[in-house]
Amino acid sequence: MRIALVGQPNSGKSTLFNALVGLRAVASNFPGTTVEILRGRAVLAGKPAEVVDLPGIYSLSAGDPAERVARDFLLHEKVDLIINVIDASVLLRSLSLTLELAELAIPMVVVLNMADEAEHKGLKIEREKLAEILGVPVVFTIASRGIGLKELLSAIPKARVPKTPRYSPALEEVLQELLPRVQKDQRYAGLPPRYAALLFLAEGKALPEEIREKLRCGRDEEPAVILADERAALASRIFHEVARVERTKPGIRERLDDVLMHPVLAYPFLFLALFLLFFLTFKMGGALEGLLMPKLEGISEKVRELLGGGVLPQALAGALDGLFAGIGIALPYLVPFYLLLALLEDVGYLPRLGFLLDGLMHRLGLHGKSVIPFVLGYGCSVPAVLATRILEDERDRLITAALAVMIPCAARTVVIFGLVGRFLGPWLAFALYLGNILVVALAGAVLARIFPATGPGLIMEIPPYRWPAVRTTLGKTWLRLREFIKVAWPILVGSSFVLALAEALEWEPYLNAAARVFTWPLGLPPAAGVPLIFGVLRKELALLLLAHALGTEDFAAVLSISQMLVFTVFTIFYVPCLATVGTLLREIGGRRTLLVILGTTGLALFLGLLVRLLTL
Repeated sequence: MRIALVGQPNSGKSTLFNALVGLRAVASNFPGTTVEILRGRAVLAGKPAEVVDLPGIYSLSAGDPAERVARDFLLHEKVDLIINVIDASVLLRSLSLTLELAELAIPMVVVLNMADEAEHKGLKIEREKLAEILGVPVVFTIASRGIGLKELLSAIPKARVPKTPRYSPALEEVLQELLPRVQKDQRYAGLPPRYAALLFLAEGKALPEEIREKLRCGRDEEPAVILADERAALASRIFHEVARVERTKPGIRERLDDVLMHPVLAYPFLFLALFLLFFLTFKMGGALEGLLMPKLEGISEKVRELLGGGVLPQALAGALDGLFAGIGIALPYLVPFYLLLALLEDVGYLPRLGFLLDGLMHRLGLHGKSVIPFVLGYGCSVPAVLATRILEDERDRLITAALAVMIPCAARTVVIFGLVGRFLGPWLAFALYLGNILVVALAGAVLARIFPATGPGLIMEIPPYRWPAVRTTLGKTWLRLREFIKVAWPILVGSSFVLALAEALEWEPYLNAAARVFTWPLGLPPAAGVPLIFGVLRKELALLLLAHALGTEDFAAVLSISQMLVFTVFTIFYVPCLATVGTLLREIGGRRTLLVILGTTGLALFLGLLVRLLTL
């Protein structure tokens, strides 16, 4: 049984998906597109099922790539059941999509999620009446707290094909006239006849003039607009039949936005939120590192004694050092950073951060949506580059992708806190983040002058503040950490093995000599060359392998303040990691990716030299 989860953005669809399938989810691109869908397996109503989380959409009309993917999946893939997830607090706005789904003639269950938010807004919904009107089971849930999941599982076997929506007499008459035409058209083969007629009507190209006139009834509008109006009017009638709104007093959550989204007062709180994110990451990471590293170093020394001398034992010991570096240096900073980032996201502050930075984006000549890839960049550059797909203009996508790879991702956060934060203090580490924002802003201003244009305005949905669900927040943190464990850690262990092997075979001087083009002008020790080369694989490797190359995790004993700062600044900006390069190739093409690589590396060398001169 294949079940498709369909709903508008921020309806809690992905939270419900995670509750149904747990961590048994696999992400993949829909064939022929770069739009990602999630698939997971579960046992529902006693039967094995594949659950597919389709991208959040507002309509099935083929507008942006996400809408096309959702529609094509529902029309051309085998779907046994649709679970339509609705944010109950915005029921009126959500019902138009429900009516579109009803036209597909696929068994459906409607989930009124975030029932607590609806109650908070004073919205009372008669579930049974809505179920009667739609002809399908309707259940209330609060997916973030696991409430209503049993009712949903009980409703799945009772799923029914929805009742056919009935519009105005003029539209219904037009649809009846179009049915014979679309049933003969091969383009609509295999589609429900009525839905095919609606598609034909929405396209409007080959529509006979007499049908156009009958449909318009005096209105000078396109058929697609008339159809959308009809659907919205029917949604409104259903809403007023099943719901009533009671007056409620504004609570603390509503009053919070008076301050946190104020044109002036919001920015000190924005600065404070970012400072706390990085300061707490440093404090928690430093405490964890202090607990773990001494014990791991003791184990490493005992293992080296057991292995003895020789090329292979030395290489194996190097691999073990890589394993321990992941535990003792990387994870202590990654765990709190991902946890705090998930908390900000679940509370609802990240979208507000995007709203506040919209003005800055326009000053850089970019679309306000560009802030979303930048925010994602603090977690990982790969989803940041992928998020540029939400930008309609190719010029905006190119500039945003070029700037997003300069944002310090979680891997570079390990370098910043493991080197500057740990040995030079948290304030200097935080200053690097502020400096990074300044550099990205200046680079954006330069690129905007090279490619002049005016970005359109931003329409952004701001979700309500919510108490984060522990399970959801921990699940998000684990899914992001899993990427490091599955991808970065094996690379780290393998790179440490290769580096130790190169040392044993006395090849290391040749590798370091190849990197002297960077280490010499920057005033870095020759041993920093190999870590910078391997850092192209994953940015945190630059620091973790530096400890191996220098023979100590006490960097202050072998590096000057200037060298630690220069190494960190260069690592932040030089060549993006291989995974990001691969994503850039797919998104913006080979020639432009090469320009991004040369540009970021040149900028990194310039900034490294500038920091060296200033600190000397």
